[in-house]
Amino acid sequence: MTDARAPRTRRPRGAQASLASIVLGLEFVVVPLAALVVFGLHHDISPLVAFGGGGAVLALILVALALTSRSRAGIALGWVVQVLLVAAAVIDLAIGIVGVVFLGFWLYCMIVGARLDRRAAR
Repeated sequence: MTDARAPRTRRPRGAQASLASIVLGLEFVVVPLAALVVFGLHHDISPLVAFGGGGAVLALILVALALTSRSRAGIALGWVVQVLLVAAAVIDLAIGIVGVVFLGFWLYCMIVGARLDRRAAR
């Protein structure tokens, strides 16, 4: 007796989820570089805080979110990460500016992706 189950079908990834994972992937590259900037400009911040607390942890969160961008929770947490990056202006203004740029990318991708998904659903 074999238990032959039908393979679980995955929900097709929409344009919004694809664009979200692209933006989060780009942020995954930029965040460790921003941690280097913080460490280089602010010598009073320890490397453990700059790389471990800011860079590495946020980079791992970005990878997890890119993998879960198919769900509504992944998209919602993506918004939280965008706000955190903008709030990083408290640490360094340049990182806050980068956060605003990525927030613009995120907003554009969410609007256009939702529009494309609605059009594909018709």
